[in-house]
Amino acid sequence: MADSSAAHHGLRVVTFTANPSIDRTVALGSALARGEVQRATAASAQAAGKGVNVAKVVAAGGVATEAVLPFADEAYRSSLDADLPAGLTVIAPATVRHPRTNTTVTEPDGTTTKINEPGPTLSVDDLAVATDLLVEAARGAVWVALSGSLPPGAPTDWYARLTARLKPLGCRVAVDTSDAALDAVLDALPGASFDLIKPNSDELAQLTGGDAAAFEDAAVRGDLHDIVEAASRLRDRGIANVLVTLGGAGAVLVNAEGAWHATAPRIEVRSTVGAGDSSVAGFILADVAGGSPADCLASAVSHGSAAASLPGTGLPTPADLPLTHPYVSSLSNS
Repeated sequence: MADSSAAHHGLRVVTFTANPSIDRTVALGSALARGEVQRATAASAQAAGKGVNVAKVVAAGGVATEAVLPFADEAYRSSLDADLPAGLTVIAPATVRHPRTNTTVTEPDGTTTKINEPGPTLSVDDLAVATDLLVEAARGAVWVALSGSLPPGAPTDWYARLTARLKPLGCRVAVDTSDAALDAVLDALPGASFDLIKPNSDELAQLTGGDAAAFEDAAVRGDLHDIVEAASRLRDRGIANVLVTLGGAGAVLVNAEGAWHATAPRIEVRSTVGAGDSSVAGFILADVAGGSPADCLASAVSHGSAAASLPGTGLPTPADLPLTHPYVSSLSNS
């Protein structure tokens, strides 16, 4: 894997968390029993959001990072600033809104249940201020990651509009979202083309009309043909890198150079919170360091697996990466 020493060369990554949150995690000592009273074995809360998670992992990997937020909140910033890795700067406008609280319940076998609040409603002026702040921060950045759900008040195509503003700056753009916002990003192609998407099997099915269960079953059997074919259709629509995460079956990467599969290291799954964000960060870290597509895929899987092996909302540092390097193989039908 390529050496992630980009911070020494002045390279910079920017993330945007459209709907920041306080992430509250409750760990249970037994399986969740609906309708019953249970005692938690542990509980924690921290300022987070998908773009913030990506920023923390990228900064921990040695790359200077700026996490842009669409609004300010004193309590949120106080909590966030208490846990910032070196090399990470948080940028927020003067707009004051209170972030949502997302609650995650984890069970001993690694099963994770998430309950996400909608977040504060942003006005048209709020959206314009946030957009301008992001565009200004992105000048000179090598990557910009647009992450998470959209807050109430934001148009479903906000990420597509942001991408159209960002691409002329010369930065590469990653988009990691879901539901209507994800559909809108695809509907804007090829005009608002971008550089990285990270669908799981459900999102790949949503985007391509496939069957998520069939994708998952095939991946477990080692049959990746339909997944590669579906990812290739997304690539052909204007997404440079399509990274399909498959949990214990690893991940598939499709781009203009071909298609690859990486195995997942054997780990004890403790919490899947932040695993997808860590995969995006791992890909970006390897790309910034000059890695090949196979390097980027392996780094994405390593970081995602490391996040899944940590309790609660823990995010991986280089010291947390699995000792076993993912095995990457080239695939046909790309």
